[in-house]
Amino acid sequence: MESVAFPIIVALVITALVFDFLNGLHDAANSIATVVSTRVLSPKYAVAWAAFFNTIALLFFTTSVAKTIGTGIVQPGLIDTHVIFGALVGAITWNVFTWLLGIPSSSSHALIGGIAGAGIAKGGLAALVMSGFIKTGSAIILSPLIGLLLAMLLVLVVSWACRRTTPFAVDQRFRVLQFFSAAMYSLGHGGNDAQKTMGIITVLLFSQGMLGDTFHVPLWVAITCQIAMGLGTLFGGWRIVKTMGSKITDLRPVQGFCAETGGAITLFGATWLGIPVSTTHTITGAIIGVGAARKLSAVRWHVAGNIVVAWVITIPASGSVAALFYWLSTHFW
Repeated sequence: MESVAFPIIVALVITALVFDFLNGLHDAANSIATVVSTRVLSPKYAVAWAAFFNTIALLFFTTSVAKTIGTGIVQPGLIDTHVIFGALVGAITWNVFTWLLGIPSSSSHALIGGIAGAGIAKGGLAALVMSGFIKTGSAIILSPLIGLLLAMLLVLVVSWACRRTTPFAVDQRFRVLQFFSAAMYSLGHGGNDAQKTMGIITVLLFSQGMLGDTFHVPLWVAITCQIAMGLGTLFGGWRIVKTMGSKITDLRPVQGFCAETGGAITLFGATWLGIPVSTTHTITGAIIGVGAARKLSAVRWHVAGNIVVAWVITIPASGSVAALFYWLSTHFW
């Protein structure tokens, strides 16, 4: 087991928290795009609403996703400070690149690609825990599909339930209900996404023998990660909000409610099962679902297509950068 100087460990923990902050900054759009685009909340209040529920998610979920990230992607015995460094730089680089371009790519899969790329650079394909990697890879496909189907189903149920209600009354009712659905989605976002950084920090500490013989997430790690993500959310991600909230399809409060609720149900289920999924993929699928439930032409499929391309290249792109920085760190560190 590698043993390194304490300042290096501290620097890597801080770098992980920077990634967590950027995750909140980058993925804040997932939590607030629908509620902002339907004008239920102004951007200023929407980010505060989302940040609060991102932060308190720790009270509602176990740390099973953190365990998957820490032990279920790359063999824990191979993970060292060089692998962690490469993984974080790969994920942060891709996050910043896509944020500048306003592309709603997945911070989660950037981190998974980063740790996989750095792990492969060290130990070859044998470094991967194939069961965990395949489970996570399957979620790339399943999470947006589940979000899409649930959102479409909710649109049908709500349309039937409100068939004798005037459009104005429906609009007013779902403006209130969107407070609840946005809160639930933000809770699911904080519950799943913050745990990915928890897993990275925890496996770093575990690799240094600082946690004993049992992999567990220290309380201070969990609290710090939730706060970092909440602070990132407060700064928002307005370029991505525009893409998610209006470029894919035009939304009204009832559709925003259905998209957020479908996405939240998907995230809750995945988090309880310990599966690290993409909040970006999930809410995008749900938004496409509510648009398609109205009519297929309501979805701007070229925009959705560009987003899908970004999803496909996220893991190999972040993994390649991570492998490069793993190699650089082993030669110059």
